[in-house]
Amino acid sequence: MEARCEWAGSDALLAAYHDEEWGVPSRDDRHLFELLVLEGAQAGLSWLTVLRKREGYRRAFAGFEAEAVARFGERDVARLLGDPGIVRNRAKIEATVANAARVLEVRAERGSFADYAWEFVGGEPIVNRPRSLGDIPAETAESRALSRDLKRRGFRFVGPTICYAFMQAAGLVDDHVVGCFRRGELGG
Repeated sequence: MEARCEWAGSDALLAAYHDEEWGVPSRDDRHLFELLVLEGAQAGLSWLTVLRKREGYRRAFAGFEAEAVARFGERDVARLLGDPGIVRNRAKIEATVANAARVLEVRAERGSFADYAWEFVGGEPIVNRPRSLGDIPAETAESRALSRDLKRRGFRFVGPTICYAFMQAAGLVDDHVVGCFRRGELGG
């Protein structure tokens, strides 16, 4: 078995996510919206819980097409509150709908949500050299700046810790530990 970041070794789904997606730089608006939603959904829960519901989220939130989600109304929210395929939390569901509209506003202003998000890391991934999980911070100056700006724009469930997890997931930050086989594959 190849060495990987310790958080990914406890479950096959976590290992696959780590091995195939986590930390891979993404510049796709739909994918970035998905990761932002999922990281927000994780608040107070384990990542594995959310990852197990990922397909349910894709189905419930129109494949994370921001245009479609931004049109969701109270009926959709009520329907989603009964959907066992997602985290049934009204605040998180309403935040997803509101955040979809905010993504569209950012796109109109900046051309793409990806261009906007990548500005917070100077357009290139920040490559850290953590030796263990304990060396990885919960938030950074960049995640605090992203959080502040997203909140200013009306986004919800985008605190600095959620933003840092988003940045890691989307490859804006490479926090694969030294010795992890993915580190070399991603250019760290």
